[in-house]
Amino acid sequence: MESTHFPITNWSEDDRPREKLMLKGKSALSDAELIAILIGSGSRNESAVDLSKRILASVDTLNSLGKMSISQLINFKGIGEAKAIAIIAALELGRRRRSEDAVELVKITSSKLVFEIMQPIIGELPHEEFWVLFLNNSNKVISKSQLSKGGISSTIVDVRLVFKLALESGATGLILCHNHPSGVLKPSNADLQITKKLKIAGDSLDVKVLDHLIITETKYYSFVDEGVF
Repeated sequence: MESTHFPITNWSEDDRPREKLMLKGKSALSDAELIAILIGSGSRNESAVDLSKRILASVDTLNSLGKMSISQLINFKGIGEAKAIAIIAALELGRRRRSEDAVELVKITSSKLVFEIMQPIIGELPHEEFWVLFLNNSNKVISKSQLSKGGISSTIVDVRLVFKLALESGATGLILCHNHPSGVLKPSNADLQITKKLKIAGDSLDVKVLDHLIITETKYYSFVDEGVF
């Protein structure tokens, strides 16, 4: 059976995002064109780009798209399980890349830098997690660790574990971080109490608690900036 070759110039522009990427570079592509490359094909009545545009029109941002499950994505006509998995995997890689890029901001000079490091990790989670950044005496991040993972509204922090990790890493300072899935930035009584307990313990071990951040998807609350410390 002979195959028929159609030159790129004869293809519909919507069907050529791969060629556009090769010729003009990745930044020349729209979000819909990039997703079209992921899903590979549309349907008999809809191009991959048009399908991608329809998906994007249903969400506010790429962050919202990244939160969608396989079952939600396959509700779109033209998206099967394999295409849904490809979209989820690509957006997760993007989230992890943001996390790695943020860690390269090694020296902490402001609460905003802490937010940039931790938002990709905990800012969009549906449950609460408590993390600690361990710093050396130049305020450079040595490591970061998840201390606990809670339910929808709370988590538990082991004070002894925090300082065990700090002493093992040789940290002289640490910054506490946890997320509020509700989006509410105001610290709870439990947030205030655990911060106070950790500060007292840190002072006795000469490992200073430098700040505590509450992080949501787009904003943060710094105990230091707000005068709580």
